[in-house]
Amino acid sequence: MEGKPILQVNEIHQYYGGSHILRGVNLQASLGKVTVLLGRNGVGKTTLLKSLMGLVPIKSGSIVFDGKAIEKSTSYERARAGIGFVPQGREIFSRLTVQDNLRMGLAYKSASTPIPAELFELFPVLKQMINRRGGDLSGGQQQQLAIARALAAKPKLLILDEPTEGIQPSIIKDIGRVIRMLADRGDMAIVLCEQYYDFAQELADDYLVMQRGEVIARGPGSEMEAKEIRQLVVI
Repeated sequence: MEGKPILQVNEIHQYYGGSHILRGVNLQASLGKVTVLLGRNGVGKTTLLKSLMGLVPIKSGSIVFDGKAIEKSTSYERARAGIGFVPQGREIFSRLTVQDNLRMGLAYKSASTPIPAELFELFPVLKQMINRRGGDLSGGQQQQLAIARALAAKPKLLILDEPTEGIQPSIIKDIGRVIRMLADRGDMAIVLCEQYYDFAQELADDYLVMQRGEVIARGPGSEMEAKEIRQLVVI
């Protein structure tokens, strides 16, 4: 159901050694909405996303996804539950073909599971390059591949970490169009961590701003300009 919170993060704390990285962070993501996470470098955004995916453990707090507590679940279990993750830097398999990279997104399904045709409708260039090695694609094409790989298993929550980093403007527009379309269908929640402020503002249904490991501002995306959020995140 559109508008229903599918992810609820409550008072999570996380440490690296003696450093307190996440300080009582609360976050909610709803079906049919893009929740944008903003903040300058080093404030804990990527650590938060990795915590959601189970790549780093939290010290305390809770993460509830689709009605179930998952803070003790492995990354593999979270993926199976319906969370897709597009990491910063893309992390595609450069020696594998586009087709095999997409199959990695279906790794926990049966070998006969077909690659969803919709992925090639969203990103037509991937069909043209289906037999090319991932490492031979441009940065923008690799980002499209990374997003398509995360979408292959049809997640209920898609987490994207800096998807516009190092990408040409034309492909940034394509990625923005796909993100908006996926959210507007109403059966997926999207959490977008982004440095490119204008891109983030254009897509945000809700926003959060982090500073020194905690959320210092939040609200509807429509209020970002009035609240002068740009000044909090743009150096």
